[in-house]
Amino acid sequence: MNIEEFHDYCLSLPDVSEATPFEKFSKGKFTILVFYVAGHMFCYFNVDDFSNITIKCHPREIADLKEHYQAIGDPFNGDKRYWINVQPNMDVSDEELKMLVRKSYEIVKEKYNKTKP
Repeated sequence: MNIEEFHDYCLSLPDVSEATPFEKFSKGKFTILVFYVAGHMFCYFNVDDFSNITIKCHPREIADLKEHYQAIGDPFNGDKRYWINVQPNMDVSDEELKMLVRKSYEIVKEKYNKTKP
């Protein structure tokens, strides 16, 4: 999957927005594109180097994913308990990558978009 296809997939999920909130910290060296649902991040990557994608993950699934895929490891600048790093186009298929992103989206949406009584 290339960067445009990944970008389009993330934006195809309902109520998703995107932003580049870390530009002031990188001082123009790189641009991190972040995808949000319910005002909270569910994945992000460097638009200048699409070799790593950081995705939110259920803590109980992280160890199994890392064991099963060479492409999955510790996140870039994220809490290892809740985030994973995925190297696209390695041993994770496009469909598996979409599934991981969809799960991440659902984790965040469920947690932060609960209907108030």
